[in-house]
Amino acid sequence: MSIHTPVLTEKVLEYLDPHPNENILDCTAGGGGHTFVLADRIAPKGKVLALDWDPETIQTLKEEIKKRKLGQRVLLENENFAHLKEAVQRNRFQPVAGILFDLGFSSDQIESQNRGFSFQREGPLNMRYSPQNPVTAEKLLNWSSKAQLEEILKEYGEEQFAKQIAQALVESRAQKHLQKTSQLVRIVKEATPKWYHRKKIHPATKTFQALRLTVNNELENLKQGLRDAADVLAPQGKIAVISFHSLEDRIVKEFFKQASMLKPITKKPITPSVAEIRKNPRARSAKLRVAIKQ
Repeated sequence: MSIHTPVLTEKVLEYLDPHPNENILDCTAGGGGHTFVLADRIAPKGKVLALDWDPETIQTLKEEIKKRKLGQRVLLENENFAHLKEAVQRNRFQPVAGILFDLGFSSDQIESQNRGFSFQREGPLNMRYSPQNPVTAEKLLNWSSKAQLEEILKEYGEEQFAKQIAQALVESRAQKHLQKTSQLVRIVKEATPKWYHRKKIHPATKTFQALRLTVNNELENLKQGLRDAADVLAPQGKIAVISFHSLEDRIVKEFFKQASMLKPITKKPITPSVAEIRKNPRARSAKLRVAIKQ
């Protein structure tokens, strides 16, 4: 596993403004990119509690922490951020001066062939962050009704050809059980018009997004995680959230606006510079919003 290239790092540090000896909660440790930068800033006695739902990620980060001789400065929990409150309580991790959510998934997860996250790689229709999750994309695609599939694609993928793709999926699975990412890509391409294939994004992008969000219950988990984050954060503490598509960004924007204890400090979302996007093309859709607890 490589150390994930973190997005908007300088802006995260500017707005979260971590100080020596403070406690910071990193809700999405991933490849450790933000985790280790934050750990440097809160030295010598501050701590980072880093959560990740993926047990493989946690195991690799343990080894990296040993290499960096960070000792007790970085605490790891194999936990979904929907349960961050329990993680904070278990680790007696208070006061919490800052909280970060980076909602992108790591390069290693995209590139892992056994995860099935990428439409560019052959793999099983898995799409789970955690092997403990009983739901897979394969189950959804083979056992959901046509109406359910159409709703998933519309609601979580904002896919304009949801009806046609859902119909094609039902017809295809009647002939052969859907198991591989390549099958799904082919079905989407055949169900959509040729001009759709010439757009900037791959025609299967929204379908894969919709399935990933549904398999991992990501939007509901985000809502719960934000509620818990606001509760555990110390007064004058800050929450920073990096989102990567409109559905996530909308949830964060509304939550910051509606939560009486929070005040947004970014009027508009912060986006990456042209230079950062050039270095890391996956940063192009990132949006950072930050709020402070009153």
